[in-house]
Amino acid sequence: MLLAIPFGLAIGLAVGALGGGGSVLAVPVLVYVLNESVENAMTASLVVVAAGGLAGGWRHALSGRVCWDHALAFTVAAIPGIAAGTLAAEAVGGKVLLVAFAGVLLAAAQATWRRASQDDPEPDDPSDDANGCPPLRLARVVVAGAAIGFLTGFLGVGGGFLIVPTLAIALAFTMRAAIGTSLAIITATSLLSLAAHLLAGRSLDGDVTALLAGSCVAGAVAGATLAGRIPQGTLGRGFALLVVAVAVYVLVSVAFLGAPEGV
Repeated sequence: MLLAIPFGLAIGLAVGALGGGGSVLAVPVLVYVLNESVENAMTASLVVVAAGGLAGGWRHALSGRVCWDHALAFTVAAIPGIAAGTLAAEAVGGKVLLVAFAGVLLAAAQATWRRASQDDPEPDDPSDDANGCPPLRLARVVVAGAAIGFLTGFLGVGGGFLIVPTLAIALAFTMRAAIGTSLAIITATSLLSLAAHLLAGRSLDGDVTALLAGSCVAGAVAGATLAGRIPQGTLGRGFALLVVAVAVYVLVSVAFLGAPEGV
């Protein structure tokens, strides 16, 4: 169980620095390292992501990198998607969930790499008041929020690894604002999805979840601090490669190594 500490720190660093990625790492860690069932891991990951998102988002908010109007509209639009995704997840098996999860990871990795490969400005000055928030395009935000909400409920993910590319590419956010706003959104959507999972009868291992979430909080605070100092292009490309590695491992495990417990 002590393995949860270093893995939680690593997950938190990804969340704080990149505005997402918590569930990308938390679900495989819970299933393959900490021996949780897929269903328990999907629920526990929401606790971990919410804790890390809150801690990292607080640091970004202090620097003015959270677009609150967008975050609120995105979260409200995600609510029906979360409900639909949770119901859909109950109708399929754990192996199907893992394969779907791997597919989402690969799509997220491609989008993250493409965005990171673009010319990226130097890290913002913490005293800079220009937070990079574009005009609120409500229709686009609602569509994006509903889609991410469905994935959050269906796969037990916070969605940050999809929200950041969506905000940066489809909604014309700066990368810094996309990261900060993503953390506000995933905190809210993860909590909403967690409530839906618990109401649907899902359970989790309290001790393992608390240890992973606590270390994730510490990592997220450190990651958010580093986010203003390390070029996001470098972090984004490294994160995309890590996501691909996790997706490949999940697919190989399901296809050749035998399904994990609970599948």
